[in-house]
Amino acid sequence: MTAAAPATAREALSAWLDYLTNERRASPRTVRAYGDAVLAYLAFLEPHRGEALSLAAMSDISAADVRAYSANRRTGDHPLAPRSVSQALSAIRAFHRWLDRRLATPNAALALVRGPKLPRGVPRPMSEDQARALISDAGQSDREDWEIARDEAVLTLLWGCGLRISEALSLVRADAPLGETLRITGKGGKTRLVPVLPAVREAVDLYLTALPFALSPDQPLFRAQRGGAYSPRHAQALMQRLRGQLGLPASATPHALRHSFATHLLGAGADLRSIQELLGHASLSTTQRYTAVDAAGLLAVYAKAHPHA
Repeated sequence: MTAAAPATAREALSAWLDYLTNERRASPRTVRAYGDAVLAYLAFLEPHRGEALSLAAMSDISAADVRAYSANRRTGDHPLAPRSVSQALSAIRAFHRWLDRRLATPNAALALVRGPKLPRGVPRPMSEDQARALISDAGQSDREDWEIARDEAVLTLLWGCGLRISEALSLVRADAPLGETLRITGKGGKTRLVPVLPAVREAVDLYLTALPFALSPDQPLFRAQRGGAYSPRHAQALMQRLRGQLGLPASATPHALRHSFATHLLGAGADLRSIQELLGHASLSTTQRYTAVDAAGLLAVYAKAHPHA
């Protein structure tokens, strides 16, 4: 027996969450976050509009209604940060898209609403000494020799080639031994060529020599303790352990090594356009964030070294 179509906005929300859970296979955390955001949206709209919301009424929600909701979330009894408001609006837009596709309840007003302007974060790289110590300390453990070699190879790849952790772990057995360049497919399916330093090739070669598992050409190159694929979670756990050993801040993550790659190149005189290509950034404005980091580093050196500082 086919379930009756939702008649109210809240019934539609329940059906959407069921769709996310059973058809999209979204994680429970995602479903809960989306559900909380849209429920708060509906709970605001009902008294704001002075009526219980039918399904049909969702087509009549105006841009002014959504802006009033956004303002209320930022200034109400439990104000949200701009980033949280932006995330809530993303969930609301996803809900309205589903209403349009599945329940023939379109609403063009959402396209007129812009989220709050978010501050652009500045990358937090590590110094050269910190990056070197990180790789060196990866070898100071009671793990198997091949696991130590793997950890050193992964960290060297991130710093030496500026890869995202997902890109480093996407390498397969057929990619190694590494050549002078690596062809990497990054975000948005964009492909780039990355030069490979001798130190990176050597680290990966040492890992291959010690690796106790025979791999087919299309299997992931980096393996976990029991032979399965090495995951980003493993890399994050490695960095957490090394942070504790070296007293590094929480910002010392696998991605911080990619930031370090860019910042150290910039400090050595590389131009922004070349760094953009090496990182695979679609926009130069994304790469330009590193100029703020480098300028901050120069000021810190000046403040420390100048006799009048």
